[in-house]
Amino acid sequence: MILPLVGTVPTGVLAGLGAGVVLGGAGIAWLCTRRRDHRVGSPEDVAAAAEAALAGFTVAGAVVGADGQGALAVATDGRVAAIKLQGRRIAVREIPWTRVRSTAEGIVAEVEGRFGPVLLAGVDVLDIRRLAPR
Repeated sequence: MILPLVGTVPTGVLAGLGAGVVLGGAGIAWLCTRRRDHRVGSPEDVAAAAEAALAGFTVAGAVVGADGQGALAVATDGRVAAIKLQGRRIAVREIPWTRVRSTAEGIVAEVEGRFGPVLLAGVDVLDIRRLAPR
């Protein structure tokens, strides 16, 4: 059985529901676009994050992926740190050089556990060679 809605629901209530749907959609769109612009930062920001997170880690150089979602930092003693965004914060993990490899998309740092791989989009082997210890 279908109940007729005409005349049973006041016009003001329908207008309020319509406005609520429009405002809710606009709020969701704003949240989605606001989060999309979040990036790891500059190489200087990455270096500061690595030095703060890892004891005795003095950064000699850092490189950030073109999309700003991943980075690598290399210490003066040859240690490597993989950096990426986890939610809104920057997470840092130390990895061995053997876990850094080149792919068609860029450089991938394989980090074990829940941290997962870090992709440096648009970064090539020459960029990493400049950071590698001599």
